[in-house]
Amino acid sequence: MGSALLNGWRAALLGSVLFLAAGCKEDSPDPGDGQDLDPESTDVCRKPAFPPDAPWNKDISSAPLDAQSGAVISSLQAQGWGNGRFQIDFSFEVLCTSDAPLRTFQKTDDFYAGECDDTAVPVPVGGALEGEAGYQCTGDGDCHLIVIHKPTRKLYEQWRVDISGNTYRGGCLAVWDLSRVYPPQGRGEQCTSADAAGLPITPLLFDADEVAAGEIKHAIRFILPNSRIRNATYVRPATHATRAASGGTNAPPYGVRLRLRSNFPVEGLPSAGARVVARALQKYGMILADGGNIALTAQSDRSTAAKWAGLLGPLDLRTIQPSDFEMVEAGSRFTWMGDCVRSP
Repeated sequence: MGSALLNGWRAALLGSVLFLAAGCKEDSPDPGDGQDLDPESTDVCRKPAFPPDAPWNKDISSAPLDAQSGAVISSLQAQGWGNGRFQIDFSFEVLCTSDAPLRTFQKTDDFYAGECDDTAVPVPVGGALEGEAGYQCTGDGDCHLIVIHKPTRKLYEQWRVDISGNTYRGGCLAVWDLSRVYPPQGRGEQCTSADAAGLPITPLLFDADEVAAGEIKHAIRFILPNSRIRNATYVRPATHATRAASGGTNAPPYGVRLRLRSNFPVEGLPSAGARVVARALQKYGMILADGGNIALTAQSDRSTAAKWAGLLGPLDLRTIQPSDFEMVEAGSRFTWMGDCVRSP
């Protein structure tokens, strides 16, 4: 499910174009098209997502280290980040709506019966997929569709979406209840989601408003190439892994939580935004959620009050190495067998 480096480059370029276009408009976009573009409109559309007791919202700055921390970090240091540097991808769109029409979709081969949710999805007019200018998946990337439906407090996340006219095709859809603290097995033991680890994407994305405010209050989503992820193994809060992951027994498993060392020289980072992200990595850590090349993922600034330009650049954290992290106690290791059992 990981994006290629080319798609990450395209997404970064697209983000810059969208920012410049927004800066040229004298009036704010009309929210009457079903997409709520006011970041102050309701708390359900703002971070942190899910209740405070959700695992990704917990402070792990004092959590003990995992017994395998040294071996896992050494393995990751030897191979490095996906494209050789600790880079940020700003391509994820998070749409928030009250009245978007519900649309049914044609299931593709990337939809897994029993694991994915087969239900209609609110699709706001004027929205976009991850890495795209609209709803067409033109670049053959992951093309995630993410929509928060405010009246029901439901989060819709779908992988490999392509919408052209009246034709809506999509892969695995995971619908989450933003008012709920899920059990340890999440949506289901051995079950996937729109991410390979079976986790929700949105609560792990940081946005420009959080960074501009000076604090990110949740863990951050990170990804690695499949060859650097432990084969068919996951730890909490993940509920799923893949056999496409081909790393050995010292490779990080899906769901692993890495914490930036407390003595890392945060003040030496080149921007205030980078320092905000680094402090979040020290307090909340980052969780391995999917396969791909660009390590960290953030939300596009398309619908936030603050903008990334002048706040945080994609390479502002490039000096951070795998050896600057430590692995937080991960608990039991689960072997993925492909037998999804959905939670009530």
